[in-house]
Amino acid sequence: MNILGISALYHDSTAALVSDGKIIAAAQEERFTRRKQDHMFPINAVQYVLKAGRLKVSDLDYVVFYERPDIKLNRILMSFIKTAPKSFSTFLKVVPAWIVDKLNVDAMIRRELGYQGKILKTTHHQSHAASAFYPSPFERAAFLTIDGVGEWETTTWGTGLGNQLNFHKRLWFPHSLGMLYSSFTYFTGFKVNSGEYKVMGLAPYGEPKHVQKILDEMIDIKDDGSFHLNGRYFDFDSGGPMITPQFEELFGRPARRTESHLTQDDMDMARSVQEVTEIAMLKMANHIHKETGEKYLCLAGGVALNCVANGKILRDGLFDNVWVQPAAGDAGGALGAALYTWHQTQGNYRQAPGATKDLQRGSYLGPEYSNADIRQYLDECGISYTYLDNIEAKTAELLSEGNIIGWFHGPMEFGPRSLGGRSIIGDPRNPEMQKRMNLKIKYRESFRPFAPSVLEERMTEWFEIKKPSPYMLMVADVKKARQKPMNTSEMSLFGIDKLNVVRSDVPAITHVDYSARIQSVTEERSPRFYRLIKEFEGITGCPMIINTSMNVRGEPIVCSPGDAYLCFMRTEIDYLVMENCLLEKKQQKGWDESDDWRKEFVLD
Repeated sequence: MNILGISALYHDSTAALVSDGKIIAAAQEERFTRRKQDHMFPINAVQYVLKAGRLKVSDLDYVVFYERPDIKLNRILMSFIKTAPKSFSTFLKVVPAWIVDKLNVDAMIRRELGYQGKILKTTHHQSHAASAFYPSPFERAAFLTIDGVGEWETTTWGTGLGNQLNFHKRLWFPHSLGMLYSSFTYFTGFKVNSGEYKVMGLAPYGEPKHVQKILDEMIDIKDDGSFHLNGRYFDFDSGGPMITPQFEELFGRPARRTESHLTQDDMDMARSVQEVTEIAMLKMANHIHKETGEKYLCLAGGVALNCVANGKILRDGLFDNVWVQPAAGDAGGALGAALYTWHQTQGNYRQAPGATKDLQRGSYLGPEYSNADIRQYLDECGISYTYLDNIEAKTAELLSEGNIIGWFHGPMEFGPRSLGGRSIIGDPRNPEMQKRMNLKIKYRESFRPFAPSVLEERMTEWFEIKKPSPYMLMVADVKKARQKPMNTSEMSLFGIDKLNVVRSDVPAITHVDYSARIQSVTEERSPRFYRLIKEFEGITGCPMIINTSMNVRGEPIVCSPGDAYLCFMRTEIDYLVMENCLLEKKQQKGWDESDDWRKEFVLD
């Protein structure tokens, strides 16, 4: 049975293919169109996953959409009615689009794909829950899904056993932890639905000065983790700004203008909403454990990408392990919809792998290019390169010399994290590396932290974590023995001034609070990336490297060799490795945007 899952028409449009219960392929449309968070129908992603499965459209048994547009429209209409006449202009813009496309998803699928078979729909949080539990290592577990909003639901929890999901509790719009976090994303001058990472990264530079005010005025969190937002401060309904004037009055200041100077108060806001989010998530996790008695917890939904909160749930110790869907946001909904149909709707058996293995295949579910593909591309474009058999050893040597390298290998990752397939890598021992990579490679804010990719067997020697973290979704502290204490003058620093303090033996991946967002790497899951880190350890004694996504600010992660070459040439990356091909910046001809470097590249 071949099942195609689709998420589309909001953000992170995605296609995922499941055949007889096995995850074959999954990819976000943005990677092909190069439009970040592309919301259009994922025709390119569909074409890819079908090609990966060696299928035609006519081979599909089901196409499953990840949510119920009719129920979602009901919520939107009721919100417009509630906020009329303020919402009237937004109503005139939004509703026609719903009537033409979003309410007629079946017709769109048939039109775009030429598909004549069966079309099903799951609900938004059924898709999230399925994406969390079914690929997990566990035969049975509790699940928790938290996001902005699906149709009406914003938070759900329940249990998974074998092939069945059972929902125990739901929270409803407009009471949303995701929306609360996004309102502060907006207030601190970042873009909603993409700037939440920045708020999380900014939080350690601030103080939790506003936590009590948020708890007293904005959100009432019960002992079981359920919560109620005070609608006086939020405007989620009318289509206007996320916040009301009362929000700004409460904090005695207007929202920060995008790209303007970051103040200490912005950092304090970020720290405060982060801590409130952690309070709510920890209370939910505690209540779920108490009610279900389950040993394991699975997480999905956009809020589950909050790796700081995830790490605290894991360290809390109530659950023996916590597994987070690598594509926890709406992209993962496409995969969840397909898996829900196979297991829950069709009643097919599920064999959990157990222990720490999972069914996500490392989340390496995207397009892959062979050495022959890459050499053909480079030769046709007249691009200078060297072919090396032992590329890992040479790359490790270049890293140890302080070079920044683009690393393009194997299948593209599914989800927002680069995991050694489409990565920019560097030496974590270099105290200048974080600032250099942020400002000269990623072209983003200097405060943004970078993650370490560490050999899994050496992880506990460097970090305060006891379970693998293969998907870079857990934050843990650097071991005390690896930390460097601050002197008196350093301890008196505030805000961004903290950035350049050397805090550990690996300063480039140590955040200002001595934490790191960890990817644990095994030879089984990522053989070549593992060998690269092993070679680097052999040279330096350090069993980890910096790993960040291969893209620049405002662009999706690269997909093809042409995308990687563009990123290489437009930034100050020193070398680009594509499979066994090594490109040195100094050997490239003069860069011209009009050159025919980005040829149409079709996989066989």
